[in-house]
Amino acid sequence: MFVRTHGTGIDEQVIIVHHGPAGPVEVARHRRARPGSPAIIDEHFPGSGEKIPGDYTVTARTAAEAEFLAIGDGARTWLLEAAAAGTARMNVKMAEAVTLAKIAGTAAVDRALGNAAVNGRFAHGDLASILNAGARRTTTHAAGETRSLTQGTAAWSALGAINAKEDTE
Repeated sequence: MFVRTHGTGIDEQVIIVHHGPAGPVEVARHRRARPGSPAIIDEHFPGSGEKIPGDYTVTARTAAEAEFLAIGDGARTWLLEAAAAGTARMNVKMAEAVTLAKIAGTAAVDRALGNAAVNGRFAHGDLASILNAGARRTTTHAAGETRSLTQGTAAWSALGAINAKEDTE
């Protein structure tokens, strides 16, 4: 393998030549990169596909991560977005999501994780807050003619009596 440069200034090129049994063969040629900013050309790496920002395969490294990702697509999206945002204590938050999924149901937690990811909510307690906000309330309180939620006006009836007593004395 021989590496040489050709030209000067911004037009300078790096030429890589492989010397095999059939003689020297040019393998790659590209512009020289500046110090501190490397140039990576994907074609130089066989088998590499087109990279789309944000479209990465999420692979669980531990059993806890696998359990979290089993919640659904919302969990996958949350993991990608939380990592991109630099979220601290992600393992604790993932464990909390797994626990909440056992209590509130996998579908509800998956939906809440997706909402958290889309809205950038990665703080402690955000998932529980989103889950509670989306919960459907089944009990309601209603007041009727025979049952009221107010205190009433019976205490006001004494106001006039006190003033009348003071006037007669």
